[in-house]
Amino acid sequence: MKLLALFIIALLALAAYRYAAAASVPAVGQQAPDFKLLDSKSQPHQLNDYAGGWLVLYFYPKDDTPGCTEQACKFRDDLFALEKLGAKVVGISVDDSASHAKFAEKYNLPFPLLADKDGKVADSYGALRNLGVIKIAKRYTFLIDPAGKVAKAYLSVNTSRHSQEIIDDLKKLSGR
Repeated sequence: MKLLALFIIALLALAAYRYAAAASVPAVGQQAPDFKLLDSKSQPHQLNDYAGGWLVLYFYPKDDTPGCTEQACKFRDDLFALEKLGAKVVGISVDDSASHAKFAEKYNLPFPLLADKDGKVADSYGALRNLGVIKIAKRYTFLIDPAGKVAKAYLSVNTSRHSQEIIDDLKKLSGR
């Protein structure tokens, strides 16, 4: 009986954790949380830099891991189509700028990767997984409209087709 009670308490705690994490994700139509982070070349980027155009802001767990590499390379390969639709791509993880520089160079990534070492920006988007001493970004993407509002949030991402999904959604949202 004690084991069953502990199991139920654990399930309730997990459900509360998942609900709390989902509650902090910015809603569609809400102003996107601002950020100011450095890229792999130590250049600052902030949300306002992308005002007037679409922004694909994607959070990913770790540089140079299989899923993250596939996702980044798909964005790289589809960058022309995304830019043709008026969108810029920016990746964010809790890795440092040096790690981003190696990752970007290895895979010839032509878009900025921003270092969110303390996880504050990921947290403001509900995309931070805090495992005590280890913090990683969840694989979330936000499509931000030219006015700086969240047009779409992708909280379940398939890395092999995510870039095309965004292209399709941009076409619908921009009426193209």
